Amino acid sequence: MSQYIYGIDLGGTTVKMGLFDGEGTIVEKWEIPTRKEDSGANILPDIAASIAEKNQEKGITAKDILGIGIGVPGPITEDGQVLKCVNLGWGIFSVAEELQKLTGVSKVKVGNDANVAALGEQWRGGGRGFDSIVMVTLGTGVGGGIILNGRILTGSNGAAGEIGHLSVNPHETRSCACGKKGCLEQYSSATGITRMSAEKLKESDQPSELRQYDHPITGLELFKAYKNGDGLAKEIVGVFSHYLGKGLSHVAAVVDPQAFVIGGGVSKNGQIVIDVIKEEYEKNVMFALKNKQFRLAELGNDAGMYGAVRMVLG
Repeated sequence: MSQYIYGIDLGGTTVKMGLFDGEGTIVEKWEIPTRKEDSGANILPDIAASIAEKNQEKGITAKDILGIGIGVPGPITEDGQVLKCVNLGWGIFSVAEELQKLTGVSKVKVGNDANVAALGEQWRGGGRGFDSIVMVTLGTGVGGGIILNGRILTGSNGAAGEIGHLSVNPHETRSCACGKKGCLEQYSSATGITRMSAEKLKESDQPSELRQYDHPITGLELFKAYKNGDGLAKEIVGVFSHYLGKGLSHVAAVVDPQAFVIGGGVSKNGQIVIDVIKEEYEKNVMFALKNKQFRLAELGNDAGMYGAVRMVLG
């Protein structure tokens, strides 16, 4: 008898859904829209309906399903309760219990999306072979997930791993979206790269290949210029890497992981990103925490689905 697991990554725009076999091998994946109207009342029923449709299509019965795992963009407690999820319009309720009722599946595991993606990378991606990793996602913001001894570090309120809001620059005068000033996210995210590039280009008349673009500078364009030896690009990458290396040295002092796994859109620039981050990390970290492994994430947008399945498998 075949057994299956559903791995779900709930995002603000789409819900990524995967059907996996009992060994954690993906069978099929698809997406449905995230309907956020009416305070997100349709989201979980839509997920349940999509699972029911897939069950019917594949001839899967309730007894064939080992469980459902889901990553949610908000703080989640150990028992699967969401503590408000502003992007979805959700308040405080048990996602696990609600999905159990809607699907009839008794084993439902829920986690914060960044933490679940970190678990996926530790299991089947760039963190393979390590029991303890810190996953860093360099996207619109800076996300993080911490896996210790193969388990997600959740924290008392489900907010562990929010490394993007480490204070790394006490001299910053501008506010981060979180309300603080000098957060890592202000310098090492894709948004930070765009902002810093615009400011450098404006305040300097230094020749730079970045001046050829008539749109906000992306991480891809910045690192291309950096590889070409562009002086202005070197300055911007220097700020990006300095604060990220410094921030990760602080994280290492608390959790002492075996490796850092770097993902998100900025990481698509490849090994050069790892190299500049690691150099700054080594400058800032105490001797006992030097020489950590730095790896690129490998699973891309599928990391959350894999992590969700891993939660079910335990």
